[in-house]
Amino acid sequence: MVEKLKELLKNSYSPYSNFKVAAIVVMKDGKEFNGVNVENASYGAAICAERSAIVSAISAGYINKDFKELHVMVGSGKIGMPCFVCRQVISEMFEKSSNVYCYDTNANVKKYTVEELCPYPFDSEDLK
Repeated sequence: MVEKLKELLKNSYSPYSNFKVAAIVVMKDGKEFNGVNVENASYGAAICAERSAIVSAISAGYINKDFKELHVMVGSGKIGMPCFVCRQVISEMFEKSSNVYCYDTNANVKKYTVEELCPYPFDSEDLK
C-alpha cells in the first residue's frame, strides 16, 4: 500500500499549500478507489484526498457499509491525520470498527479505528 500511496501523491493538485495527500479506500469486496487532494484559489472549494476517494467509490455505486478500510499518506514526511470534515464523512461511510491507516513517506504507519478518530460522531440520530 505504501508504494501505491507514494505514486498517487504525484497526482495531488496542491499549488497553493504544496501539502500533498493521497488516499486509498478499500471496499469489502477488495476493490480500491484512489483519491488526492485538489486545491483551487477559492480554498473552501478544495477537496481532501480522503473524501475524493470516498466519493469515487460512491459514484461507482457502492454504499456506506461497503467500505472496509482507509489508507492515507501525507507527502510532507510526517504522518498526517484526516481533517474533521473528512472524519465526518468517514464516520458515516465506514463501520466504527473499520481501520484507518495513516502513513508517512518512510512507511511509518499509525492505525486507528473509526471510533477512535470519531468518538462523538454527528449522525442521522442528531437530525431527529
